[in-house]
Amino acid sequence: MTTAAPTKLDLQRAARDHLWLHFTRMGGFRDADVPIIVRGEGCYLEDWNGKRYLDALAGLFAVQIGYSFGDEIGEAAAAQLRELPFYTNWSYAHPRAIELAHEVASLTPGDLNRVFFVSGGSEAVESAWKLARQYYAASGERRLNVAFAPTGGDAPTRVDEAFAAQNARRWKAVAHRLAYHGTTMGALSINGIPALRAPFEPLVPDVIHVRNTNRYHRPPEETEEEFTAFLLDDLDAAIQQAGPETVAMVIFEPVQNAGGSFTPPVGYFRGVREICDRYEILLCADEVITGFGRLGAWFASELYDIRPDLITCAKGMSSAHAAIGAVIATDRVMEPFMESRSMYAHGITFGGHPVQAAIALKNIEIMKRERIVEHVAETQDDFRRTLSQLLDLDIVGDLRGTGFFYALELVKDKETRETFDEGECETLLRDFLSPRLFERGLICRADDRGDPVLQISPPLIATQREFDEIVSILGEVLTEAWTRMTTNGGRKG
Repeated sequence: MTTAAPTKLDLQRAARDHLWLHFTRMGGFRDADVPIIVRGEGCYLEDWNGKRYLDALAGLFAVQIGYSFGDEIGEAAAAQLRELPFYTNWSYAHPRAIELAHEVASLTPGDLNRVFFVSGGSEAVESAWKLARQYYAASGERRLNVAFAPTGGDAPTRVDEAFAAQNARRWKAVAHRLAYHGTTMGALSINGIPALRAPFEPLVPDVIHVRNTNRYHRPPEETEEEFTAFLLDDLDAAIQQAGPETVAMVIFEPVQNAGGSFTPPVGYFRGVREICDRYEILLCADEVITGFGRLGAWFASELYDIRPDLITCAKGMSSAHAAIGAVIATDRVMEPFMESRSMYAHGITFGGHPVQAAIALKNIEIMKRERIVEHVAETQDDFRRTLSQLLDLDIVGDLRGTGFFYALELVKDKETRETFDEGECETLLRDFLSPRLFERGLICRADDRGDPVLQISPPLIATQREFDEIVSILGEVLTEAWTRMTTNGGRKG
C-alpha cells in the first residue's frame, strides 16, 4: 500500500470555484485574481504575493489592536480550548462568559449592567429589537400582576387583561435614513438603505425612518441649534404619526457610518432621550462600530451623554479576533424579566461561547495595558488635522467624523456641493478609486450608499506615520481621479 502525497491546493482556482465573497460582484473574478490576504502586522496586511497594504479600514471598523497580538490572543484561546472548548449559555453559565459580562458592564456608562451575548453585530441588533418588543409585554404582565395581587384588589377580569395586553403590544422601531444596522431580516428591516432592503422585501414590519444628522447638504445659514431642533421635530412628528403606543425602540448610531461618519449636532441626543422618555420608548445606541474605543472613549454613549436603555456592540469587543457581540441592557430593562415565570424567549447557540469570550477578555486586557482608548483620545486631533489637508483638493467637499472614524465626501463642485450622479459614481468609485487605492497599497472604502464618500478608520494603534501615509496616497489618487472625471466627463470612454 502506498500513500499519495497531498496535492497542494491552488488557492486562486479554489477561491474562484468555491468561495462566495460577501457584498461582492463575483462576476468580476471570472478572469481576475481574488485578493488573498495571508498575514498582518501592526496596521499592515500582506497578500500572498508579498505585497503590503496599510489597512485604513481596520478590517471593517473592527481590528482595534491591529494585527500583532495574535500569539497572545491565541494562547488565551488555546488555554480555554484545553479547559472547556464549548458550553452553552442556555440556562447554564461558564467562567469566561461571567467574567466578560462583568468586564463589559464595568466599561459601560450608567446602569447598563446586564449583558446578553450573541455572535455579531446583526444578531445584536436583531436581539435588541426582539428584547424591546418583549420588554413591553413583560412589563404589562408585571403591572397587571402587581395591580391585582391578593393584597391589591380583585382578580383581573378579561377586560383588564385585554387592556393590559393592548397597552403592552409595542413592536415598531425608529431608525435613521441611510443607516446600516446589519443584514439579518430584522436588522435589515431597520436599515435605512433602500438598495439593501429592496431585494428582500417584504421585510419585518414596522420601521419608521427619520432624518439623519448629515449637515453638509443643509442650508448654509442654518445654525447648529436650528438643525438640532429640525431633527428633533422630525423625530417627534414621525413617532406621533406612527402612534407612540406602538413604538418599542428608537435605534441610532452615535456617529452614523453609512453615508459617511455623520456626527450629532449639539443637544441632539439629549433631545432624543427626552422624546423617548415622554413616550416611554426604549432608546438603543447601536455601538457595533463606535464601541470599544473607536471614538476615544470605551463607548460613544458616554461621549455624547446618550443614556440609552440598550447598547448593541460587536466588532471591537474582540478586535475581530473572534465572532462575538452583545446587547447590553439597563437594570430597568432587566427588571420585568426577573419575575419568576418571565423569560426573554431568545437565544443564540454560540452566544457567549467560552473561546470567544476568552479572546474578548484578552483583547480588553491588551487594550487597557497598551492604553489604546487613551491613545485615540490623545491623537485624534492630529489625525483630523492631517486628514484636513485633503480639503484643499477640488474633489473633496467635506471631512467629517471624530476619533479614528472619518469620511471624505467627494463632489463635482465644491462651491455648490453638487454630487456625482449614479453613472459617475460607478466610474469614480468602482472603476477607478477602489482598484487604484488597492494598487497603491491602501485599504479604505469607496462607498455611495448615500453621496459618494471615502471611509477612513484605521486600527486604533495608528500613529502619525500611518496618518501621513494615508493622506499621501489619498492625495495623489484623488488628484488623479479629479483629472479623469473632468477630462472624460465623468464617464467611461
